[in-house]
Amino acid sequence: QVQLVETGGGLVQPGGSLRLSCAASGTMFSVYRMGWYRQAPGKQREWVAIIITGGRPIYADSVKGRFNIPADNAKKMVYLQMNSLKPEDTAVYTCNFRSVTEGFDYWGQGTKVTISS
Repeated sequence: QVQLVETGGGLVQPGGSLRLSCAASGTMFSVYRMGWYRQAPGKQREWVAIIITGGRPIYADSVKGRFNIPADNAKKMVYLQMNSLKPEDTAVYTCNFRSVTEGFDYWGQGTKVTISS
């Protein structure tokens, strides 16, 4: 099993920045992918940024150029660096660990991000 713990959520003004952290622990599988998803009230969960095969990051169009998904492999940490935040970025952000080996998704508890003046 894999455990994921997210931190860093909070309230920030439009145009500001916020850095979310995701710490992974437990049994690690050989083939996996990690990323960030978000869900706003009344909306479906959507992917934000994912590290795909070869360590290549991809980003949703809505956050491209504003968000980054750096990782520290030694610490088993994945981050979501959010810049130029907009009110529409308000959501609960969740770290995802997709075990390709198991064909199963693991999720963190989520951390709430609110963008407001």
